Amino acid sequence: MRLLITGGAGFIGSTTVHRAVAAGHEVVNLDALTYAANPENLSALEASERYRFVRADLRDADAVQQAVLEARPDAILHLAAESHVDRSIDGPGDFIATNVTGSFNLLQAALGYWRSLEEAEKARFRFIHVSTDEVYGALGPEDPPFTEQNRYAPNSPYAASKASSDLLARAWWKTYGLPVVITNCSNNYGPFQFPEKLIPVVILNALEGRAIPVYGQGEQMRDWLFVEDHADGLLAALERGAPGETYAFGGGTELRNIDMVRRICDELDAALPDSPYRPHQQLIEFITDRPGHDFRYAIDPSKAADALGWRPDTEFGAGLKATVAWYLENRGWWERIRARRVPRFQVRSRCTARLVRAPQPGEGLRRQGDQLPLDRFPLHGDPQPCDHRHQGLLAQAILGQAQRPPQKPCRADRQTTAPLTSD
Repeated sequence: MRLLITGGAGFIGSTTVHRAVAAGHEVVNLDALTYAANPENLSALEASERYRFVRADLRDADAVQQAVLEARPDAILHLAAESHVDRSIDGPGDFIATNVTGSFNLLQAALGYWRSLEEAEKARFRFIHVSTDEVYGALGPEDPPFTEQNRYAPNSPYAASKASSDLLARAWWKTYGLPVVITNCSNNYGPFQFPEKLIPVVILNALEGRAIPVYGQGEQMRDWLFVEDHADGLLAALERGAPGETYAFGGGTELRNIDMVRRICDELDAALPDSPYRPHQQLIEFITDRPGHDFRYAIDPSKAADALGWRPDTEFGAGLKATVAWYLENRGWWERIRARRVPRFQVRSRCTARLVRAPQPGEGLRRQGDQLPLDRFPLHGDPQPCDHRHQGLLAQAILGQAQRPPQKPCRADRQTTAPLTSD
């Protein structure tokens, strides 16, 4: 089959691209290459005749429509999303723009393309919409795991944006007949995960002897799924999933966050007997919990097992050991990402919601609410994004001196910081 995979340069997306090509599919990878995307994840496929990359942003409806029409796919696997909960708390607008509006643009493009197909091609076509278990809200300690029948109750801007996109996908099936299949998954882990997520943060901080931040007391529980098993589930949904159905993929391993962190530390102790930071558990540091932190996620994958013949193949201990080993063996991969100085926060003009640029070290941004002259951060494109005169300081200078007096600064231009960790 010819597949259009969105977000194929990300963590789950690149794994899915690799598994799809290995299974004999032809893949067109549509990705905007935002901060968490990394073309290096797919370097092994650059010479493959079955792989092609298209750079496009889901928020650009015309570009999305053109990409779909040029790819002429037999199926679309929609994985592209903003997915970091902490970032969604700091800046929910990006999550609405990409996860909701972007998904709408893709559904519209897919619908127009699908309607142009011959009947046999229309019958084969699938739109696989990839989502998360976070749309279901939080479980209590004794609650049964989520199933496809749980009601939606998202608790973070990220989860709400994904729930919104799920409902759009369902509506395009019920209203227009677009053959949509929705999937929800538990927490993924494995190689190529961006270094802001929990497992890479623990590994990299421990390697360098830095504090390992854990929210609250680390009591939150997550169900862990090896990323290759998830990708195989998506391909199973593509091949055997019924339009209008939802399939949930879970790994069957529930751990408290603190227990996950300790297990990673133990793996590092064993792998690095000469590390000056052993035992690595001594680096654990509990930090203030984030707002609305869901207590527990877990998935019952029985429907996927029965209807798709899918089961996770990777035993958790083996998968975690392989993941730790991958980060130890691929230091260049994550060092190159770090060299890009990807921030946990960005300077943004909220008059237009345009990205200004990331602040650099030494520019004085250390705390939530810190402010700097916007003229230090020239806007991309339009130099006059609004009617305000963005000159001088936004409020009080934090660098100790003002270069010019403020002239009706826009108070909406500010930036926030947050801890570098998430589940």
